[in-house]
Amino acid sequence: MQNQTKRLISLDALRGFTIAAMIVVNYPGSEDSVYFTLRHTVWNGLSFTDQVAPYFLFFVGASIVFAYSKRVNEGVPRNLLYRKIFFRSLKIFAVGMFLNLMPDFDFHNIRWTGTLHRIAIVFFISAILYLNTNWKQQAWIAAILLVSYWLALTCIPTPGAGKVMLEPGNNIVAWIDAKFLPGKMWRGTWDPESILTTVTSVVSCITGMLAGKLMLSDKSPNEKVNYLMTAGVFSAIVGYFWGLVFPVNENLWTSSFVLVTSGFASLLFGAFYFLADIKKITWGTKPGIIFGANAISIYFLAEIWALIFYETKFGGSSINEKFVTALIHGGADPKLASLIYALLFVGLNFIPAWLLYRKNIFIKL
Repeated sequence: MQNQTKRLISLDALRGFTIAAMIVVNYPGSEDSVYFTLRHTVWNGLSFTDQVAPYFLFFVGASIVFAYSKRVNEGVPRNLLYRKIFFRSLKIFAVGMFLNLMPDFDFHNIRWTGTLHRIAIVFFISAILYLNTNWKQQAWIAAILLVSYWLALTCIPTPGAGKVMLEPGNNIVAWIDAKFLPGKMWRGTWDPESILTTVTSVVSCITGMLAGKLMLSDKSPNEKVNYLMTAGVFSAIVGYFWGLVFPVNENLWTSSFVLVTSGFASLLFGAFYFLADIKKITWGTKPGIIFGANAISIYFLAEIWALIFYETKFGGSSINEKFVTALIHGGADPKLASLIYALLFVGLNFIPAWLLYRKNIFIKL
């Protein structure tokens, strides 16, 4: 087995680039002027933006393997690992709640779900699962969860409707949220980070754990690339054909969505691993590594910056509005102006990420 203390440049860089992509799609210069693929699809379908969250969970899964296989081999007691996993999940969830409450801290209209909440819950479940199962059991669990979820959504009639429904706000997922999810929901009557979709979100993380297990195996580097690329193509194809009867849908985090996005993530991981870790072509990876070193912290910081750049008004308009308007008046297409702003906003967040990295400060939530 390869040295488990050795970090993969590809994994570190991809985790950081995924956070940068989250910032790009979350903070356009203008919500009214965004390229189609930089928006979430309204319902069925797959855009670039739809793939960012499952990619991050995939890389979280791979990182779990690298982090906890090392600790297990060092003989760290399981109770201590469980405690660390619990408190790390709790801290990430708490940060998510803090961001949901900003800036008004209105506890009467609180939302209990979100991106960081999902990462916290999925990380907790997946890390505990990793410590108590082998890779074959994980693969079986993933398959059983995907099939069970498919059968639940396509065979159980939506209460009140008397028939199976997979429409926005009218499906078994939304019904369960209406009954059991506290607080307000993102879409009023339903929430994309719902209770039931946590099940398939965990599978997205498990697929990353399987990739991480492969990377720590005794197989040669070229064999690892072949396995990653083959698995990626196979997963994406199966997900595509499954999507013909169970549509690819991020809001419902459908089984087909998991397979397609995990397949693409595996292909991306394989390509980066081949270039950065085998061929040692590392130019261009440094920004991703810097972002990835404090990924959750930079995501949090972006939300804080957003209060200044999006919410604070100067002369009747916010900074982002002034910037986009200036570019449009200069002849830029509105959507291009919005994208340029988003990229500059990423650059702004890169500055503290670089300072932290340079000073070897790694904030581990």
